[in-house]
Amino acid sequence: MIHSSTEPEALKTRLSVMMFLQYGIWGAWLPILYPFLLNHRKFELEQVGMILAAGAVGAIIGPFIAGQIADRYFSTEKFLAISHLLGAGLVWLLADVDDYRVFLWLSLLYGLIYAPTLALTNSLSFHHLLDRDRDFGKVRVWGTVGWIAVGIGFGHWLGAFHTPDGSPEVVQAAQDAGRAGAFRLSALLGAAMALYCVTLPHTPPSKEVGQANATFEALGEIKRQPLLLLFLVAVPVSIIHQFYFVHTSAFLSDLQRRAASADRLASTINEVFGVGGGGLMTIGQMVEIAVLAAIPFAAKKFSRKTLLAVGLAAYAARMALFAYTDSMATILVGVGLHGVCFGCFIFVAFMVVDEETRNDVKASAQNLFNLVIVGIGIIVGSMFATWIAKGATDFQTNEVDYTALFSTPMWIALACLAYHLMYYPSRSSRSQAPM
Repeated sequence: MIHSSTEPEALKTRLSVMMFLQYGIWGAWLPILYPFLLNHRKFELEQVGMILAAGAVGAIIGPFIAGQIADRYFSTEKFLAISHLLGAGLVWLLADVDDYRVFLWLSLLYGLIYAPTLALTNSLSFHHLLDRDRDFGKVRVWGTVGWIAVGIGFGHWLGAFHTPDGSPEVVQAAQDAGRAGAFRLSALLGAAMALYCVTLPHTPPSKEVGQANATFEALGEIKRQPLLLLFLVAVPVSIIHQFYFVHTSAFLSDLQRRAASADRLASTINEVFGVGGGGLMTIGQMVEIAVLAAIPFAAKKFSRKTLLAVGLAAYAARMALFAYTDSMATILVGVGLHGVCFGCFIFVAFMVVDEETRNDVKASAQNLFNLVIVGIGIIVGSMFATWIAKGATDFQTNEVDYTALFSTPMWIALACLAYHLMYYPSRSSRSQAPM
């Protein structure tokens, strides 16, 4: 592998800024999308599910376009710059669109452009970092910081400019309308990212070219264990993610409104994290920072199988706390577990994908895993979560049975954990395969 000659610390700083912007763009609008569409735009529940699924289509097509281009024909940093510039224009338009069909098609186009950039920032980092286990966590953690910064910042902006005095219904309506600003914030960050990508280290296509299509070669790579099992488990894990990212903002926002007047802890939390649920969700990203900081040490002490199992157990525990407890303290523990879920499963999984694939197909392999996490899994998860939410909602009162809603992904996580413990191999097949 060819590594950048840039001085190591300066390189890590440059890649860290890239990650900050990459995930700030996404974190600005994702936590608020569901309540914005359902409560403010007044879209039907099934329409919201379709919009969430449409955005995931890009992750399915991405491996066959973005991965192929980056692995074979076009430098990764230039591809990222063009993608983010186009994405910024599209997400700015979403703030003002109130027609369902137009919102659906813009979401589809945005997903096509943005989703592949998630995996490509990973592959660009892996290409230049000298020690994956030691350095990638230090770089990727700044993506989490970016998510936290925009979440808390937007929560305070919502509290300052879109939280009038009045009844809970008046407050909710004003906050739902104010969530349109999240799309504009995301667009500004996207434009900044596009300019910044031009300055990133040059990451040319690989010279180790085998077949003409890198994606087809990458598909051949994932036939071996542990990649095969990892890709299979990633689908239900992505479904669990949909329950979390789609419904937690409204769940926490409702908890904040109900508890603020009677619970001193809740009142203090609102002052720190802002309102609307999105800021409170950043507690999970804060824990994620600590977990990612520990990964370089944990990766040398514990097997990949053990770390992935810890992540799956955290998915189940988080959903159990949401489903079966109702105090602010226990719910916050559940939110914090998101950091363990991401750090020990998603982050480690991307490391495994990089370790288990050849140099000339790494970008395509990362995009294929991205296809499962934010593509197939989200499409299936959106439909499934919408169906469960419909059964858990009393549309006469708009009350949601959160026990029924969140217990479903809890059981899915427990099934994934059992399957993983039984079948994830103790040794990598690549270490035994001819190179």
